[in-house]
Amino acid sequence: MSRPFVVATIAALVFASDARSQQLVEEWTGVTNAIGRSGTLQPDGAMKYSFPRSDLQVTLDGVRIRPALALGSWLAFKHIRRNQVMAMGDLVLAESEVEPVITSLQQNDVQQSAVHNHLLRESPRVVYVHIAAEGDGVRIATAIRTALNLTGTPAPSTPAPAASPIDLDTALIHRTLGYEGKVNGGVYQVNVPRREKVMMHGDFILPSMGISSAINFQPTGGGKSAITGDFVMLSGEVNRIIPILRTNHIDITALHSHMVGEEPRLYFMHFWANDDAGRLSTALRRAIDQLK
Repeated sequence: MSRPFVVATIAALVFASDARSQQLVEEWTGVTNAIGRSGTLQPDGAMKYSFPRSDLQVTLDGVRIRPALALGSWLAFKHIRRNQVMAMGDLVLAESEVEPVITSLQQNDVQQSAVHNHLLRESPRVVYVHIAAEGDGVRIATAIRTALNLTGTPAPSTPAPAASPIDLDTALIHRTLGYEGKVNGGVYQVNVPRREKVMMHGDFILPSMGISSAINFQPTGGGKSAITGDFVMLSGEVNRIIPILRTNHIDITALHSHMVGEEPRLYFMHFWANDDAGRLSTALRRAIDQLK
């Protein structure tokens, strides 16, 4: 097979893949217009929208928390039936925003599946409201935008400039955890998807819709990093992971549910530490190894 033929074949496949991806993005045009900002098509097929709370000036143990570390509202959509979607998300709110937002969502048939903390000792206090809905995608997106308009969530900003190098040995973290992450907003983000299918109301939930363990690293200088995120666990995994984190001086900041009615039942454990990034990565890898 000649080299020109191989090159041409690869180019054709790439073009076809790009065209298909663009077609899938365009299928969400109505939702995108209703939500008022662009989304990102995830590798698993979900359409995801991000709402960084850059307006919130939150500190924890002297660390100024970047939105990408723990202050990012998000919404994800997937098609489930003709003209019907499943939507799931997590809204990051100031305490004063919680009641107006819940009232608005309830009036527009968007359900709350959890209202709680993810962090401890942060100032000012932050509340996380998890949401779920099924039905017409444009209607759901409009309802969520209406609720977010009651908050200080900033409007979409212009595309950020190319990311500058992060003060963190991300290659070491990648090797240690066994999963590659990405730099976003000055934070190194790693996701560990669950391998089994998680179902809700007869449809399976895509990993990017909130059922992947999230581990975020924000450099704090001198090789140290603040870490937070959540482990997504089956019941039998919870008390295998807690002692690993505690032995390595990683705080357990929350243990709770994010969803209502998922099968199998999942538990979400949030954590926090600010220490040597390599040492923390080793401890987190031991915890990851406890996941099924």
